[in-house]
Amino acid sequence: MITKLIAQHLRLRERQVENTIQLLEGGATIPFISRYRKEATGGMDEVQVAAVKDEHERLLEVQHRREFITNAITEQGKMTPELQARLADCWDATVLEDIYLPFKPKRKTRAEAARRLGLEPLADLLQTKPYEDPVRAARRFLTAEVPDEEAALQGARDILAERINENEDTRNALRTTYQRFAVITSKVVKAKAAEAEKFRDYFDWSEPLSRCTSHRLLAIRRGEAEGFLRVSITPDDEERCLERLARPYVRRGTPAAPQMQMAVADAYKRLLRPSIETEFAAQSKARADEEAIRVFANNLRQLLLAPPLGQKRIMGIDPGFRTGCKVVCLDAQGNLLHNDTIYPHAPKNEYARACFRLSDMKDTYRIEAVAIGSGTAGRETEEMVRSLGWDDVQIFLVSEDGASVYSASKLAREEFPNYDVTVRGAVSIGRRLADPLAELVKIDPKSIGVGQYQHDVDPAGLKHSLDQTVENCVNAVGVNLNTASRQLLTYVSGLGPALAQNIVDYRAEHGPFRSRRELLNVPRLGAKAYEQCAGFLRIPDAENPLDNTAVHPECYDLVRQMAKDAGCDVGQLIASADTRAAIPLERYCQGDIGMPTLTDIIAELGKPGRDPRGTASEFRFDDRLHDISDLEVGMVVPGIVSNITNFGCFVDMGIKVKGLVHISRMANHRVKDPNEVVRLHQQVQVKVIEIDEARGRVALSLRD
Repeated sequence: MITKLIAQHLRLRERQVENTIQLLEGGATIPFISRYRKEATGGMDEVQVAAVKDEHERLLEVQHRREFITNAITEQGKMTPELQARLADCWDATVLEDIYLPFKPKRKTRAEAARRLGLEPLADLLQTKPYEDPVRAARRFLTAEVPDEEAALQGARDILAERINENEDTRNALRTTYQRFAVITSKVVKAKAAEAEKFRDYFDWSEPLSRCTSHRLLAIRRGEAEGFLRVSITPDDEERCLERLARPYVRRGTPAAPQMQMAVADAYKRLLRPSIETEFAAQSKARADEEAIRVFANNLRQLLLAPPLGQKRIMGIDPGFRTGCKVVCLDAQGNLLHNDTIYPHAPKNEYARACFRLSDMKDTYRIEAVAIGSGTAGRETEEMVRSLGWDDVQIFLVSEDGASVYSASKLAREEFPNYDVTVRGAVSIGRRLADPLAELVKIDPKSIGVGQYQHDVDPAGLKHSLDQTVENCVNAVGVNLNTASRQLLTYVSGLGPALAQNIVDYRAEHGPFRSRRELLNVPRLGAKAYEQCAGFLRIPDAENPLDNTAVHPECYDLVRQMAKDAGCDVGQLIASADTRAAIPLERYCQGDIGMPTLTDIIAELGKPGRDPRGTASEFRFDDRLHDISDLEVGMVVPGIVSNITNFGCFVDMGIKVKGLVHISRMANHRVKDPNEVVRLHQQVQVKVIEIDEARGRVALSLRD
């Protein structure tokens, strides 16, 4: 049943879902399944495989909850065949909880207190015999604890309010009203208005909940969490809502009608509205979280897959004014060769000395590229380096978001125990130019600076999504087995921290790996882990050229057979596009190997060891710009897309303030998703259309 539900929900074939679940339960990872088991999954990509995994886990949770509820009701002796059948067919968590609500153990409630006073028959009478006089009926229930008719009627109304609250039809009717007419409202806490300036847009805000975008809802909820805003979600017309709720319970014109009307109003105000409002607040927050996490994951994916400069000798500079610029020189493998501190800027102004030291280091360590942190003093340092006229050296301003987090981390201390945080930060800046993916996996993704309200969303959901994104990116690119750090290896399919460390230790003791097969000599790395990881690990100088491709070792014999049938060896097959093109692939379909795998093999043979990310290209900001005060409306300036949100993108123009290109200013046509127009780190030309120096805001346009 679960397989069928997943297939319907995700619009997949049941066989695809069944095979995917079997592979997952057998210990296969998402990257491995999507890359090497296309015949079993029908060609599902990693996003679809992950969706099957998440939906399977969700439905298993519902199943476990249903079993608990079934047992709880049975133990109370209240299970009926009809109820049993309803529970057995229920896969909706909300409906499940509604069914359970009347049977759920309760803390002391007003209704429970009224029942103990013997007032339930009076509640029954008001509900089933509306033509009887309620006051006269209430007299029959007077006791020492129920001194008068009003006390009796109040107790009966409490019981009725609880019944109304626990009625499934009533709750669903109110949910429908909320779905169609709910309005989210925020108002400033007047005593804190002065402190709440950044939430000014939401001081007196109201809009239909269904139209409230992810970023607005998260902003409002942040203001509420910080104590600056009061937020509510209610139907747009509560009087009309109450009328609809009362119809099944109130028979107009009868003596009991006023009592029933009061019971309905009490149920709505005290029980139903808080419950459904909480439910919709949680649902809307969950949807906003999901959207924000999707945006963050998409940005992170683009950032991790940004083109690397590659194995170059790099000078990394972490710029600063008072504390100076920390300079490091790295070899082509990213190893630290030298570090120094220069003071070209105020207050020391040792400009000439700094230029001399840089030139000396450039020559001594044969520097091929310079990576300069884009933070404080970044532009000034870039101008100084460019003034040296190094025509044979590429110069880059590199985002230093997260560099300080890495430099103070346990990992950085382990890697550079004899250096301070400034040296470690400069190393991180240099390395992320050489290979953004390899360096950024060492930093908590939330610190990289490409999210949208990432600190306001569900932490567990965010971590799950970002870890999955990093894993997918690492495995999509592939990893050099002989140079990868422990952190990078940790994300390779089938490994994890322990096996990654074992690989690094084995490499240190035995030297570089000569073949993928040698992985089986690594302690605790068994056949299953080898199956999952081998295809994603590359050995550029291996004896077997297939070890430097994404071809999985399980297909090596097949490739050798292709080469033999073509009258050449594997190396010649890799070198000759004509030979590969002439291979009749259908001849090699066998067992679990079909055309999808064979097509992938031929494609991989054509690009052994090639990085799919391309190569980083140099960029230069407008020399006129150093501060927001240098901007003028109408200017057209170069910039780099630094962050993408649902409402537009932010562009780095080389000044402290990032300009916003609103989604309405991104193109001459309507744009639904900013990713249709831009990508992270894209080099763009933007027009300045509005400047607000007081608030530090700049509006830009791509359209103009």
